[in-house]
Amino acid sequence: MQTTMLKAKLHRASVTHSELDYEGSCAIDGKFLELAGIREYEQIHIYNINNGERFTTYAIRAEDGSGIISVNGAAARLASKGDLVIICAYAALDAQELESFKPKLIYFNDANEVVRCGHVIPVQAAEVGRVFSV
Repeated sequence: MQTTMLKAKLHRASVTHSELDYEGSCAIDGKFLELAGIREYEQIHIYNINNGERFTTYAIRAEDGSGIISVNGAAARLASKGDLVIICAYAALDAQELESFKPKLIYFNDANEVVRCGHVIPVQAAEVGRVFSV
């Protein structure tokens, strides 16, 4: 049996271009792809923080060091320049692979500069003073 796991996440990247007439996909700075371990033409999921849209496309390489996150083709109707997005890639892993697996998490500032990389998302804590019943 295989389990689908988060392989990589580009967190809070800013859309730099929204190109309706460009061939479909999402162009991502090549250095970001390398850092996250996302391959060109790999399926990705994009979650738009600004409008709640969630869609699937594939990654293509943009110029290294450009900071480009360009949503292209039909998906350009789902994200505009300046929108914040979360871009995720997933992988199917078997039980043995799961034992040592850690996702690649890349975090950005408002200028699409990498500010932090990691492998663990912090545990979400309950609101102080709030009681949960089961």
